[in-house]
Amino acid sequence: MIHKLTLAAVVLLTAGQSFADMCYAEESCPATHDLTVPHLPHTRLALATNQPILVVALGSSSTRGWMATDVGHSYPAVLQRFLNDNVPHASVAVINRGIGGQDAPEELARIDADVLAIRPQLVIWQAGANGAIRDAPPTTFKKLMQQGITKLKAAGVDVILMDNQRSPRILAAPDHVQVETAMREVAASTGVNMFSRGALMDQWAAAGAPNEDFVAPDGLHMNNRGYYCLATALGEVVATALKQPLAAQGLPMK
Repeated sequence: MIHKLTLAAVVLLTAGQSFADMCYAEESCPATHDLTVPHLPHTRLALATNQPILVVALGSSSTRGWMATDVGHSYPAVLQRFLNDNVPHASVAVINRGIGGQDAPEELARIDADVLAIRPQLVIWQAGANGAIRDAPPTTFKKLMQQGITKLKAAGVDVILMDNQRSPRILAAPDHVQVETAMREVAASTGVNMFSRGALMDQWAAAGAPNEDFVAPDGLHMNNRGYYCLATALGEVVATALKQPLAAQGLPMK
């Protein structure tokens, strides 16, 4: 019942608003290439069996959408519009569970109430920024992320991990490289998907769009264009995964 009510509320709030409504000229995005298509068997099965798809975006202020014009310009909001416009026959709700100032310890503590209670098929877990800024031990970060992923996988949830943006305050943090390395190692050891904001922004910079084009004046968060381009790049690989045959996603055909 919670699942159905939450989904209905999100769909109602965005009814009649298409992804094209967000395509402002100032939010045009550089081309991306060689992005890894995530392995999303549970989400793909839901689509194949005509179930609504529920995605939870778990994270901190970068997920909540701080420094965006409004919550409609946060990456989860743009991602929801993109997927509904680009995945045939899909009904997708992306629930924003970002809370400013949090990182792995606080996010792990609320997985049961904020994530598993609404029974999503997919969780996108953004973490590491606040930990890097506060000099949290990368080994502790890694352990907490592993615990959270174990819980999510046991519940039959697909997982995409998202690392940090290339913003001045994160780049100035002494342990930011170690935190990113820890997240990659967690993804590899647990077999979940990794979507790297850092690598994405490196691509943009190589294409002639420097990091400052996508970062807000606070030197930490993304601006509208950053969130928009992040969501469209992520949306493209998720949409590609959802269009794959069930056998390619690791589950038998029904």
